[in-house]
Amino acid sequence: MKHKILSIILTTMPALILAGGGTHGEIPHLDGSLGNLGIIWVIPFIGILLSIAIFPLVAPLFWHHHFGKVSLFWAVSLIGPFLMKEGWEVTLYELLHVGFLEYFPFIILLLALFTISGGVQLTGSLVGTPILNTLIILIGTVLASWMGTTGAAMLLIRPLIRANAHRKHKVHVIVFFIFLVANIGGSLTPLGDPPLFLGFLKGVDFFWTTTAMFAPMTFMVVSLLGIFFVMDTYFFKKELMPMTPDENSEK
Repeated sequence: MKHKILSIILTTMPALILAGGGTHGEIPHLDGSLGNLGIIWVIPFIGILLSIAIFPLVAPLFWHHHFGKVSLFWAVSLIGPFLMKEGWEVTLYELLHVGFLEYFPFIILLLALFTISGGVQLTGSLVGTPILNTLIILIGTVLASWMGTTGAAMLLIRPLIRANAHRKHKVHVIVFFIFLVANIGGSLTPLGDPPLFLGFLKGVDFFWTTTAMFAPMTFMVVSLLGIFFVMDTYFFKKELMPMTPDENSEK
């Protein structure tokens, strides 16, 4: 086992040095100017995003069995033309640079936050009233910038679902939870949102987004929470008071 680990380290070390070491004058690298890379190069990126968004809805069986092939298709659609245009040295350098200095750090961060929050289970007898739902979403929104949108969503989605299990009208609760906790809430630090984390890896100050995005985020959070509270109050008044999980189990 030790020999295998040592072999992996020795194999990847040159790649790490190539990706992160040296200067641009010493290593073949990509000229990132608009003249060199036009807007057409974003097509594979748009394609993979649309595939992730559309295929599970219109062709779920196909996507379940072939999502890896679809992802590979869009990857080859980018790497193939890039290889022909820039050559193998620049292509290899950029792949290693993105992989070791951007992708792997992001995956490690995401895995850590996801694993920690996924292992925490909040319990209690909660009833999904408008005030409670708004409070849970607000707490998740605040936590999202410090433990990641994925981590905050994983931590609070189960208590929110249990609290609203007996409500008839509850789709809007999950929708606003996604808006605020899983998206907008991660605007204040690189821990909250992947693009902000990539910016931090590129040298952007950790608290730059905290100062730059605080006012816009506050406006969006207050506005959406206000809309949510009004909607949830309207639907809640149309229903009977739901029982807590403990009361339901006793019956």
